[in-house]
Amino acid sequence: MTKRHVSLPDTAEAGVQTFIDEVDERLSSEEDTCEVVRDVLVDLHGDREAWEAWQDGERVSKAEQVRLQSYDPCNATLESEYYAEKDEEAFQQSKYLQWLWRQFDATPMADNIHFALRFRQMLGTHLFAECGDDCRFFKGITFTYGHNIEIGDNVVIHDDVHLDDRGRLTIGDQVSISDGAHVYSHDHDIVDQTSIRNYHTEIGDGARLTYDSMVRAGCRIGANSVVGARAVVQGDVPDHHIVVGMPAKSVRVKPGWESVAVDLEDGDLPNRQDEREIEFDLPDDLNQFDEFKRDLPSPDRED
Repeated sequence: MTKRHVSLPDTAEAGVQTFIDEVDERLSSEEDTCEVVRDVLVDLHGDREAWEAWQDGERVSKAEQVRLQSYDPCNATLESEYYAEKDEEAFQQSKYLQWLWRQFDATPMADNIHFALRFRQMLGTHLFAECGDDCRFFKGITFTYGHNIEIGDNVVIHDDVHLDDRGRLTIGDQVSISDGAHVYSHDHDIVDQTSIRNYHTEIGDGARLTYDSMVRAGCRIGANSVVGARAVVQGDVPDHHIVVGMPAKSVRVKPGWESVAVDLEDGDLPNRQDEREIEFDLPDDLNQFDEFKRDLPSPDRED
């Protein structure tokens, strides 16, 4: 093994744990989540004095007002807010927590590994549908909502990983996801790119996704398997297999697992995406927004 245990000085450790426990307790209470997130971000960004002055009616510049208002997630919008098929009730809570996660990552404290990993672990227990024990979430991880993600125990997710949970995403125990990997749970129609389909994407226990790899929506990455650097997975990776390339193909089985791994003669990955589609209904009174400014047909009109 090439890792060692590290720790903070005792005085720093005491302050860190007290802060994490305080935020955890407030998020677990009946207190308004927007207010909790706002207070935490105001203090982490060192803006308490300016915030109090503004609340007392003192004059601030327009730019400063925008900055102070933006600590409150109720004054922010996210890209996923546009997604018409989302669970509105679940999204309201996850939006606030996702805002705290992202804005925490914009502070210098996000680079204090021993502190930041524990803060994100705590936050993950509130944000994700399930968050196991002893996970290590590094800086710059993004997700669509957060509330459609299930994460097992002892998972490591490195810098700048994107976890798309527009559909549903399940990550097993002891999974490792390297820097820059992208895991998707929705696909766009090739004719009308604004039409989407959601899927359940699964990453099995002990799997490893190496850097810059991509997993297409609805795929299953098998237990104890490896996805090579910059591989593009468009089918199911069987347990214990190593896949590489664009599109990814199996090139071998992990040594010692040959007797239990399935045989893929040509290395092609089976596509079972359709079996994992998640159906959804859109509201009848949906006020459609088209970012390409096309003339959208009326729902009652037959083309």
